[in-house]
Amino acid sequence: MTSALPYLAAGLLAGAALSALAQARPDPTDPKAEVPPARPPSALQHYKPLSEAELADWRAANRRVQQAGGWRAYAREAAASAPVHKH
Repeated sequence: MTSALPYLAAGLLAGAALSALAQARPDPTDPKAEVPPARPPSALQHYKPLSEAELADWRAANRRVQQAGGWRAYAREAAASAPVHKH
């Protein structure tokens, strides 16, 4: 027959630890209980600012668009790559 003493000691220690944890927490129904301040993570903690884009000559950009076929060429390209929805 084994001794119950180790089990009794473990139970007493566990009970004392749980009792200490229960006393450390404030009563959630007590409106005057102190509550630690909320510390939400910053929304900007991973923010990386964009670098300035190099500006190109607008006349050269307009010439490139004209050589490609103007805005209609870009519109045809966009329409060709858009998925067709059948209703």
